[in-house]
Amino acid sequence: MNQKRLLSLRNIYQGERCFVIGSGPSLVQTDLSHLAGEITIGSNALFLMFDKMGYLPTFYTVEDKLVAEDRAEKINHIKGTTKIFPRELAYCLLPDSNTIYINFLYKNFKEFPKFTERFDQVVYWGGTVTYLNLQLAYYIGCREIYLIGIDHNYEVPSNVDPLAEEGIIITSSSTDVNHFHPDYFGPGYRWHNPRVDRMEKAYIAAQKFAVRCNMKIYNATIGGKLEIFPRISYESLFRFANPKD
Repeated sequence: MNQKRLLSLRNIYQGERCFVIGSGPSLVQTDLSHLAGEITIGSNALFLMFDKMGYLPTFYTVEDKLVAEDRAEKINHIKGTTKIFPRELAYCLLPDSNTIYINFLYKNFKEFPKFTERFDQVVYWGGTVTYLNLQLAYYIGCREIYLIGIDHNYEVPSNVDPLAEEGIIITSSSTDVNHFHPDYFGPGYRWHNPRVDRMEKAYIAAQKFAVRCNMKIYNATIGGKLEIFPRISYESLFRFANPKD
């Protein structure tokens, strides 16, 4: 049944555009009301923004074990969006009518990074949930993808080497400055050393795949430091943003 539901998503939005919503501080400056009715993919603690948004994303994903464990109660109560998680997280992110599990490879594969053409068979880790979301966007048929809230910039505690392996787990002792909400990874929540350098390798792989497969990925984030994808103004994506249109 799980596989049947996963297969039903293949090219379901063929030819349409999609917005991948990140969780950076810039999201506070982004008018998310524009996205009501658009195809959207959100992740992790984006639920802290749901009330302000006034709608749920079309898809909601989690791939990080720490997020899954620390936020399981809240995530398990989310309804009204298609939730997509690795099978390995089913012990805490429980099955329900909204949830689909995927075969997700966490680091244990050769030739990192890899971008899947068959999301229903295998999905590859890329050091950030955004990489999973780009693979999902391709699978559902979207060939015009816009990233928002991907600030691609993190502050880590002074005693943590920003290039140290991801096995290092940081437990927050103060409010979160890396995301749109101070409680995102607020006191007591755990997070991995983000390793921006590895994320960039994955994003470069995604961009190469996009060029090869006639898919366009644009960075519509307000500010931030992600320059792998061509930039575009977020407001320019909506016809009503320009009265002359």
